[in-house]
Amino acid sequence: MKNSYGFGKEVSSSFEETVPKVVEALSREGFGILSDIDVAATLKKRLGKEMPPYRILGACNPALAHQVLEMEPTVGLLMPCNAVVRQDSAGKVHVELMDPEVMSMMLPQPEVKPLAVDAKARLQRVLDSL
Repeated sequence: MKNSYGFGKEVSSSFEETVPKVVEALSREGFGILSDIDVAATLKKRLGKEMPPYRILGACNPALAHQVLEMEPTVGLLMPCNAVVRQDSAGKVHVELMDPEVMSMMLPQPEVKPLAVDAKARLQRVLDSL
């Protein structure tokens, strides 16, 4: 999977196995999880709608985030880096990551670009490890 705002892949492990693998891989690259949104459970509770498992993990690398926040305090509107673990209707599991370079294109400071490149490389290693 690749689009204008993210990248990802289909994995062979189950949804239940994949979520902790993603969290662990993010941790190895210096990312912590700031938020964990169970979209399927929320839609079931709020709307009574069923959908396959779908989690949004809000990942943050504190060192990189601090540097960007020093340059542009309002960048928090674009953070954290979201990682999605989802199962499609056919039962296949996907891991998808936001592309930090897209965020950097929205900011006027050119100094943000190398930090976004670094973050993207880390996230690509996360994906490659799964």
